[in-house]
Amino acid sequence: MANPGRELAALDFEAMLGGPLSAVVDAQAQSAMTTVNFVRSVGFEQGTDTPIYVTFKYPKEVSSYQPAVEEQRDEEGNVTTPAREAQAAVWQEMTLTVPILTMLPIPFIRVEEAKIDFNAKINSVETREHDRNLNIGSSWEAKAGFWGKSVKLKASMSYQSKTRIGNEIKRTYSLAVHIRAVQDEMPEGMERLLGILENAIVSQPSDAPSPSTSKDS
Repeated sequence: MANPGRELAALDFEAMLGGPLSAVVDAQAQSAMTTVNFVRSVGFEQGTDTPIYVTFKYPKEVSSYQPAVEEQRDEEGNVTTPAREAQAAVWQEMTLTVPILTMLPIPFIRVEEAKIDFNAKINSVETREHDRNLNIGSSWEAKAGFWGKSVKLKASMSYQSKTRIGNEIKRTYSLAVHIRAVQDEMPEGMERLLGILENAIVSQPSDAPSPSTSKDS
């Protein structure tokens, strides 16, 4: 008969449970490096420490539309409100320069929970077979003599017994790993970097000189 306790004690729980945990730690480290590579490749020019800027042009209303005004006088005939023709709105083309890192969601993936489920099922079946075989044989012989009859009896018997014992063990193991990852809070250093880049956002007329924070400076 199999001993389930001994069967489970023989399992390498250190490898089965430590393996997934090590994989989670490696995944966390790989996620951090992915964030670093993302900031370097997307936010800065290749091989330099110069941020990448995106430039937009948009119309800005400098002065709004002014409707026409009729001349108005007081009772004495003095002009209180001079007449004025309608004035169209004045628009000016503006250029907005924005660091691209301030426009993109930066991935900060963190493994919040790792759950390991291990199930073991051990079925042990013991079989026992016992065969018995009994053979009995007999013969008799009768003879006539002077005083009467004589009888001679022969008997034979054989007995065989066979016993077979066997064990059948079925083992079923299953390992399930559940990982819950979330978007982590932005590190303080990254928040300060984005704060500096946000202060570098510039909006000015398109015909004005390029700001010192732009790529062309």
